[in-house]
Order: sequence, then structure tokens, then C-alpha cells
Amino acid sequence: MTEAAATPITGRSREGIAERLAMDLRDGFVVNLGVGIPLLVPRYIPADVEVILHAENGILGLGPPPAAGHEDPDLTDAGKQPATVITGAAIVDSAQSFAVVRGGHLDVTVLGALQVSAEGDLANWYVPGRHPAVGGAMDLVAGARQVWVVMEHIDRGGRPKIVEKCTFPLTGRRVVTRIYTDLAVFHVADGRLLLTECAPGVSPAAVRARTAAPYEDARPGGSSDA
Repeated sequence: MTEAAATPITGRSREGIAERLAMDLRDGFVVNLGVGIPLLVPRYIPADVEVILHAENGILGLGPPPAAGHEDPDLTDAGKQPATVITGAAIVDSAQSFAVVRGGHLDVTVLGALQVSAEGDLANWYVPGRHPAVGGAMDLVAGARQVWVVMEHIDRGGRPKIVEKCTFPLTGRRVVTRIYTDLAVFHVADGRLLLTECAPGVSPAAVRARTAAPYEDARPGGSSDA
């Protein structure tokens, strides 16, 4: 990591990453939410946008987190956190829930990541030396029309999480279509990584110093390569 990359920089908070992604959800989308930052997304979906949220533990029609003191211990999301459901929601068993995933009924799945490669490979289920926890991620990346990743741009050791090639075991090859981090937004199209936005107060140079993958600057007026 370069000296510039080691310099602390303030970008979006975890809540800010979720809020930025929520701005891109479209009316009528059916969206799966993974654990971690993805579960913050329901708080920020615009009131005039109707999105059906799916949790692989069996909820179709997930709502925002309950108010303090109104938690139902029998109603949780995929991260085992207290949840609510919207009017008309369905609660189904695991087989039916994964039939939604495997049947191609998800417009988007929102997942966290350990690494994403320049071509959209995703690694998010296993850190060598730790207990593996694949969950439903492999089904989700194979079944959803789009895979949107939310994560911090660098890990706790200061290492970039957007890399030329993943070094962790893969969840899926060339599956990621968008990446939302605390520093930037990237799209992946035809195996090309495109920087489409820097977070407020974050410079293109700061993003470049903290990204280990080659990418094109697709922002209006941006340089062609980085």
C-alpha cells in the first residue's frame, strides 16, 4: 500500500453506503439483502419507490427494523436481527425462499464482500484460517439478475478490497455488476471496471491510491484510465 493510501480519509459511513445504494433501487424491484451493510438499506428506500425485499430465511416483503421495544422474537431477518414485514408480505419455508432465488425472480441481490476483482469476481464467504460460512451467497449470485456489493473500500489492515484478481476463494466468477463503497461507486460492464462516482469529499486520486485493480474513469469529464 502506498503512503497516500495509508493516509486516513473520511468517506461515507456504513449507513451512508446503504443510503447511496438505496437511491438506485427502482420501483417494482425484487431485492435480496445479505447480512451486514445490506440490512441497513431498508431504512433509506425512498417513500415513493416500491421495492419488495427478500430475505433468504423466508421473508418476501421485509420491512424496516422495528422501533425499540416493538421487536418480535419470532420475526428476524437473514442476519438474525429483529425485523418487520410490509402489508401483503409472505413468510415461507427455506425451499420456497430459495425457489425465488434459483428461479430467477430477484432483480438485485445486495451482498457484502471480502474482495471484488476487476472483472467482477466475488469472494465473500471464506477467509483462510477461519470457519467458512457460505450461506446462500452462491445461489444468490447465480440466480439474481444483478449483484450489487456494499463494503468498505479497504480492509482493517488497510489493504484494498477491489483487486485485480481475488486471492480468497470465489463465490462466483464475473457476477458483480456494481460496487458501492465508502469512497466510490463502480459499475462492472463486459468485464471492465468503471468508476462512476466519488463519494462527497473524496478525490479521484484518493480512490486510485486505495484500489488495486485497473479501472476506467467513467465519470463525466473523468480521465479514460486509472
